[in-house]
Amino acid sequence: MKTRNTLFAKGCMVLASAALLTTGCTDDFLKQDPLSFYNPENTYTTESGLQAAIAMCDYGLKEMLMDGNGNVLPMASLYFMTDIGLYGKTDAGDMQDDFANKITPTSGMKGGGDENAMQRFWNRTWNSVTFANTIISNVDKVEGLDQTLHDEYLGRAYFHRAYAYYHGVLLFGDIPLITKLIEVPKQNYKSTSKEAIFQMLVHDLEFAVEHVPSQRDINYIGTVNQEACMQLLIKCYLVVGEYQKAEQMATDLINNHGLALMEAPFGTNVPSGNPETWPVERNVIWDLHRGVNITDASNKEMIMPILNYYAEGFIQYLQMRAMCVHWSNGIIRDPHNLGSPTYNYSRNDGNYDPELDWVRALGRGIGCFRTSYHYNQTIWNYDGETDWQDLRHNNKIGNWVEMTDLKYNNPSSAYYGKNMMLYAPEDYRDPDTGELLVKKGDLLCTDTIRSWYPTPLYKVYILDQSAEENMGANQFNGATKGNATSNGNMYLFRLAETYLLRAEAKFYQGNAAGAAEDVNVIRRRANAKKMFTTVTIGDIADERARELYLEEWRQPELTRISWCLAKSGQPDEWGETYSIDNWDKQSGTDLNGGSYWFKRTTRYNIFNHGPIVSNKELNYQVDKRNLFWPVPNSAITANTGAQLRQNYGYDGYDDSVFMFTNWEEAVADEETAE
Repeated sequence: MKTRNTLFAKGCMVLASAALLTTGCTDDFLKQDPLSFYNPENTYTTESGLQAAIAMCDYGLKEMLMDGNGNVLPMASLYFMTDIGLYGKTDAGDMQDDFANKITPTSGMKGGGDENAMQRFWNRTWNSVTFANTIISNVDKVEGLDQTLHDEYLGRAYFHRAYAYYHGVLLFGDIPLITKLIEVPKQNYKSTSKEAIFQMLVHDLEFAVEHVPSQRDINYIGTVNQEACMQLLIKCYLVVGEYQKAEQMATDLINNHGLALMEAPFGTNVPSGNPETWPVERNVIWDLHRGVNITDASNKEMIMPILNYYAEGFIQYLQMRAMCVHWSNGIIRDPHNLGSPTYNYSRNDGNYDPELDWVRALGRGIGCFRTSYHYNQTIWNYDGETDWQDLRHNNKIGNWVEMTDLKYNNPSSAYYGKNMMLYAPEDYRDPDTGELLVKKGDLLCTDTIRSWYPTPLYKVYILDQSAEENMGANQFNGATKGNATSNGNMYLFRLAETYLLRAEAKFYQGNAAGAAEDVNVIRRRANAKKMFTTVTIGDIADERARELYLEEWRQPELTRISWCLAKSGQPDEWGETYSIDNWDKQSGTDLNGGSYWFKRTTRYNIFNHGPIVSNKELNYQVDKRNLFWPVPNSAITANTGAQLRQNYGYDGYDDSVFMFTNWEEAVADEETAE
């Protein structure tokens, strides 16, 4: 039976002391003073100390993506510059639109408030690396630890370090390689090439796969298992060009570890927020993404979860507020010119109508993240026909909500109870003066960036228990309580992605028909209309968007795919190929050239197509160099004993700056200090 992670509780008990180990959270991580650490010689040389450190590593997976912010979730920053979304909070003082000009080594990497969380991901990379290195540096010092358990702890630590570096490298490129706790002050770090770092990740994860036990042999969930190590290793195999190994390991994971795609409803039935307003017909896709079911013992698809429902260490995950459309925005008007024809009223409001209670059904979205036309429309359209039977895009059973499914709920509106519409159906004149107030065809929402796009409700809905218990609440935001019914549990990995990773491995080997078979497995479970006989990399990337929205780290994964295309020589969906020599060394905002990430972002989204007006003038742009985010200048200037490399195209880039191209040499250099 799967139970709560008992190690997690132990880890929370050392949060206060362990916080002293998180000096990597500052942007000048290279200024760490090891003497300021809570002394690992005393704390982590016992097995209970290792358990606490592992628990903090597990907790760190959650902290990477959750910070309690209800405006910009860290996860959203991994979608802002992609093919399937962009920053949508148009009333923000500093709009995150023109990334091409706003992202520099000294600015544009802010965290907190309404701003992009780039700096947070830099900080969290080193925080996670520090905790993993704490275990790696101390496991040999624990007396009485048998070899099997020793290697299990070491393998789990390798996984955590690899997970941090996997994303850190795919976001920030060539960065320092730090594999041990520093024992003397060190300010002479040198960069290590991303290729070399990934070679080390493969080395470490192969050890982890061999020595970390399978989930079947662990009596709790929420800590690293063999299957999670395999999933991450598959991704790393793809990066280094070991496509056959990636395919073989994916096949092993799919066939031999007791895992299976969920094909029917299961676990706890969690209805929609208000079935009288928006009923959801119970289905496997809805059940699959309810927090309580992510960790249910019957969920055979879950490889490893991120736990967020215990009192200790619970972090509010206000997903509905940050990621859902601002449907109650006063900028929407009805066909008779009434502003605010919809509003988020409470259940003790005198106008309350349980059949029009959209705030409980959809949450009080404020549109900080807006999905793209490509995600909303194109990827569901085949040969001119929209697929509405795909469970991931099905508004008849309730999983998907179009704006025109909503109904006006302001009793002052002549259209009260009628479906919302984007364009006025007829002329409307002032009944007293005869003045033409609304002309047929007029746009009824002048901020379609923030307030007019559909909602994949099955992915974003979380019961807000705190608001549900308050009859006066009109802000239903997401995981606010931290219990079994209102939680921010997430998938770290699940089996559906394994099929799509195997599809990639086959594609890079020239087996597009075999890749199609794996894509079809996912589509068949979703009841999609179209099945493929062959696929492009674009088909696979689109299926990742359909299946893994808000699960995958979208920009890093597109960077990984860009790298794989350049290494494999396989073409993209437009028949274009990429060179390993320059796939990551281009800059500019013109639509010619660039990496696969750049092509998808500019061809499938509105980036680099000129200013638009939506409430105010906006100019969404990305630069080809934004494939990788800049290394923060604060880290570069703090490293006084050597020079770190800046990424191509940013101020400070110099190709002559030394970097290690062999990870063993980088590890050996850690012994030197200055």
